Amino acid sequence: MVSERCLLRNLVTGGTRLGAAAVLATLVVAGLTSALIGLAGCRDKRGDPGGEPTTTTLTIFHAGSLSVLLRELSTLYQQRHPNVKVLAEAAGSRDTARKVSDLGRSCDVLASADYQVVENLLMPAHADFNIRFATGEIVIAYTDKSRQREQLSEDKWPAVLLNSQVAFGRSDPNRDPCGYRTVMVFQLAERHYQRPGLAEQLAAKHDRKYIRPKETDLLALLEAGEIDYLFIYRSVAMQHHLPFLSLPGPINLSSPRWAARYAEASVEVTGRQPGESLSRTGAPINYSVTIPKGASNRAAAEAYVALLLSPEGRAVFERNGQGPIVPPLVDAPERLPEPLKKWCTQPDGG
Repeated sequence: MVSERCLLRNLVTGGTRLGAAAVLATLVVAGLTSALIGLAGCRDKRGDPGGEPTTTTLTIFHAGSLSVLLRELSTLYQQRHPNVKVLAEAAGSRDTARKVSDLGRSCDVLASADYQVVENLLMPAHADFNIRFATGEIVIAYTDKSRQREQLSEDKWPAVLLNSQVAFGRSDPNRDPCGYRTVMVFQLAERHYQRPGLAEQLAAKHDRKYIRPKETDLLALLEAGEIDYLFIYRSVAMQHHLPFLSLPGPINLSSPRWAARYAEASVEVTGRQPGESLSRTGAPINYSVTIPKGASNRAAAEAYVALLLSPEGRAVFERNGQGPIVPPLVDAPERLPEPLKKWCTQPDGG
């Protein structure tokens, strides 16, 4: 016997020539008046018997510094999965994590500029695993309008930034890893150049006038000439075609070679609970990705992360100035979804 749903579809959309009154009369006679309630739903479904939605939405919360990279990766993903719509939402990594931990929002993939953000704010309550997939480096970006740029160099940048005519920006340490990493760069520079008090002088300049929730929020100020310099990731400077000054290895948080030196820097940031604080210790920059426990589209999320970790994903990183970690590192491989296990290894080859 033809189902009520199919009969309703045939009457409404199957090319019948019945008028509206005749359709209603037919439904009443057939005892299908209640099926009218589902009419709007039929129009939102495919024409297949299962009535599945045309698209699935994949929601990604991510660090602002990954915006360009993930936009390209998402385009590649949607070419392979045309029925999946990717919605990406950028914020400082700590704000990104707190959307899940504090606000109870749901996402399918979460990517952070600091793997320790996921460890400190999401695990184990909101995430089972954490994959380190890319490296980074702090640089000082500028433009052709930046004052004192002729004097900018690896040794003289502190004097340039402290010049009364010069303004520079940085992101908020409590909301964004680039923010606390910038404060670490100040501390490491003080030791490297043997200039007591340098870190405090740099941190105190402008008070909070040129501090924003994430480093990419400051790009417009830089390009408009309101600030002259910006502490930002090398990858972001490259993606926005900005000239930048590379800092010495013992300062820029890029290399495992200098891990012991980086660990001499530390910054206090807000913790999980109001009034609580966490101490962040300097370390080589590692980005990470996870699939939160509350993800509603795990299969689509696993396929997305698998693409991110694959050689094709690594090629996207490299084109955008983001060094991939090969192979990606995960602390608990036994908790990984099966499609992701082949791409990862444990730290220290474990």
